[in-house]
Amino acid sequence: MSNTTYTLIQGKIPLLISMPHNGEEIPDDIKAKMTETGLSVQDTDWYMDKLYDFAIELGAYILMPKYSRYVIDLNRDPTGINLYPGSDTTELCPTTSFESKPLYLPEQLPDEAENERRVKLYWQPYHQAIASTLDSLQQQFGKAVMLEAHSIASVVPRFFDGQLPDFNFGTNNGVSCASELVDAVEAVDYSPYSQVTNGRFKGGYITRQYADLERNIHTLQLELSQRTYLNEDTLTYNEQEANLVKPKLALLVDAMAKFAVNK
Repeated sequence: MSNTTYTLIQGKIPLLISMPHNGEEIPDDIKAKMTETGLSVQDTDWYMDKLYDFAIELGAYILMPKYSRYVIDLNRDPTGINLYPGSDTTELCPTTSFESKPLYLPEQLPDEAENERRVKLYWQPYHQAIASTLDSLQQQFGKAVMLEAHSIASVVPRFFDGQLPDFNFGTNNGVSCASELVDAVEAVDYSPYSQVTNGRFKGGYITRQYADLERNIHTLQLELSQRTYLNEDTLTYNEQEANLVKPKLALLVDAMAKFAVNK
C-alpha cells in the first residue's frame, strides 16, 4: 500500500516497523529554497530499508516515508514541543543540520503557515498510517507492537558528548511497552556491540504517542549507531560491516515478533 508520501508493506504478524527518517526526497518547491547542506539530506537515517529487509519475510509490516526529515520531521510533536526539555534539538521543520549548518537560503526559512502546510501534506498521512495499522493489528490479533527503526551518526557533538553506544533503545523510561518486551529485547546477545536502554534516547514522539498498554499496543525505539553499518565519512553502505550487524537486528526483530504473537 502506498500514497504519494509513504509506502506501507503489508505483513502477516502484529509487528509494525516504522522508519520515519528513511526518506530522502525533497519536493521541488522546497528544494528551490535550500542550501547545499539542505539538498544533501545528510542527516537521513540511511539505508534502514536495506538493513531491515529480512523483516518482510518474517511477516512484519514496514512503513517508510518518501520525503526527507528536512522537509518535516515525522518524529516530532506537530505543535513543535521539545521532547527533551533543556536539550538542543532540531525543529518540526528543521532549519539547521545536526552540524548546525543552515538548511535554507537567506530569507527562505519556512514560516508558521508553511509549517502547517507541511503538517497537512506530509506529517498527517504518515501518522494516520501508523494509527490505522496499529488499530487494525490490535483488533485482529489482540495485540500490536511497533519498532521505531532509526539510525544516527556515532558522534554528534551538538546533541551528546563522546561516541554513542551502538544500540540505543528507548521506551520512554519503561512507559511505552510491557516489561516483558524490554526483557526480551535486552536478553539478546548484541556483542561485540554496546547497548543501552533509555540513555540519551528515550523514544521520540511516535514511540510516546502510540503506546497504549491498556489496549495491548507496545512501542520501542532503536537508534542504531551508523558506525555499525556505514562508512560515516562518505555516508555509503558498508556491506561488510552491515553483514555483521544485520544478524543482531534479526535477533531483535525476532524477539519482538515472538512477543507480538504470544497471547
